[in-house]
Amino acid sequence: MVDEELFYKSPTDHSISSEEEDMLVRSCSNLSVSFGYHCDSYQSFSSENDHENGISPKKKFGSDAMMRSRNGSFTCLSGAAISANFTLANTNICKGLIGEEILPELDSPNSFRKIVSSPSMSRLDSLSTSQGSPVSTESSIFEISKNLWRSSAPTTVSSNFLTSTEVKMAGGAAGEDRVQAVCSEKNGWLICGIYDGFNGRDAADFLAVTLYDNIVYYLYLLECRIKQQNCLYNSSESSLSGVRSELTLAMRIMENEDVKISETFRGGVLNCLAAAVEQAENDFLCMVEQEMDDRPDLVSVGSCVLVALLHGTDLCILNLGDSRAVLASMPYAENGTLKATQLTEIHSLENPLEYQKLLADHPDDSSVVMGSKIKGKLKVTRAFGVGYLKQKKFNDALMGILRVRNLCSPPYVYTNPHTLSHKVTDDDLFVVLGSDGLFDFFSNDEVVQLVYQFTHDNPTGDPAKYLVEQLLHKAAKEAALTAEELMRIPVGSRRKYHDDVTVIVIILGNAQRTMTASTSM
Repeated sequence: MVDEELFYKSPTDHSISSEEEDMLVRSCSNLSVSFGYHCDSYQSFSSENDHENGISPKKKFGSDAMMRSRNGSFTCLSGAAISANFTLANTNICKGLIGEEILPELDSPNSFRKIVSSPSMSRLDSLSTSQGSPVSTESSIFEISKNLWRSSAPTTVSSNFLTSTEVKMAGGAAGEDRVQAVCSEKNGWLICGIYDGFNGRDAADFLAVTLYDNIVYYLYLLECRIKQQNCLYNSSESSLSGVRSELTLAMRIMENEDVKISETFRGGVLNCLAAAVEQAENDFLCMVEQEMDDRPDLVSVGSCVLVALLHGTDLCILNLGDSRAVLASMPYAENGTLKATQLTEIHSLENPLEYQKLLADHPDDSSVVMGSKIKGKLKVTRAFGVGYLKQKKFNDALMGILRVRNLCSPPYVYTNPHTLSHKVTDDDLFVVLGSDGLFDFFSNDEVVQLVYQFTHDNPTGDPAKYLVEQLLHKAAKEAALTAEELMRIPVGSRRKYHDDVTVIVIILGNAQRTMTASTSM
């Protein structure tokens, strides 16, 4: 598993003893979430043959054979999460429907499993008073009525969009974090989400239930637009029974089209992601308003959001809050130097741009930031939920010291996300998605170096789990504890030493590994 001689000695060396290794392996066998997926369409290379042919493991990502083997968006991925926060995880919003029925159907923390349809949104529709699309845009992507679509075919979007028999999902919860991965290898789609909840897990749970369905819906509208533009939308195809998604085909066509057209199309996909988040936000706050008399704590519940959508060579990222997506690349022009590129923004008071924007938006409020927190309550400047810092009526639902004093000019926390599209090249190796708990201990450069060397020296290993193992080791060392002592500290009290940590590692399609990721790690 974890090799204590894995890393060359350096000032940032993270190697561990065999005793600590054994303890971490035992501890991480009880991870809240640990899943892996390996694409069947890729033929693995033998590590033994590589050594016989004189191919260094550290050069394997860049070999010509792998560059020629690219025929999909990713080869494999792994996810892992560990709890530090205590949470009741008692999701009673939506009349308990999320916690009692929908989440158990969606959760698959140790393996990917097939999903036939996505019925959660049609179930929630009967409980929500939110009407229509919340997005203000001149784009014709959203011209089709959302209510009309949901009433006519609420559970068949996936049948055409991602081919239901080929869609697989994994995910679960760790403390207040939620993680979700949905892939359709046949259509070459991968959608991953990390929802870092705070003040409770209800907002993160709501995202796990609704956001993927929202994304599928808005991409369906984009697909309809493509069909109309290409005269493909006729009565024979309106049954949504196509084997392959027209959106998938369109994105492949865009590979050979004019650059400006391709960029416009990717912009449409980013708009879909933003619209999906805005729809979820509106629906969530609507639910909170309905139920805050019984559960006033819901007005303070929120979540950071990180979504990655990968198709072919198109990588689209959306984030709210301080979770990160980091791309690892090895540019040929830079003689194989490993490079870490952050694809997300940090939406917190630690970002000077966010700090100054917040002050500029509230020039007449002298108490915007108190004790290094917004109104003394929160460090993140953009987040999902957290209604009491966005609307006065939600703040008024709180009593005593919980209520924000002098809420002069809300909103103080924003919901406009950062979005980015990246064209994956042969230089790009993998993407690491992580909640802020990961980056409390490791820099971007350290994260990609850890993953890079581990995947070379442990071709059948799990890089996401390995990152969590290394974090636990470092957290214990900084607290002058052994790993065993740290793991004995109960969840809740352990928050003093590290946060909830959620990680997804996506090995891109040009970075073939000798790996068959286990489905129960």
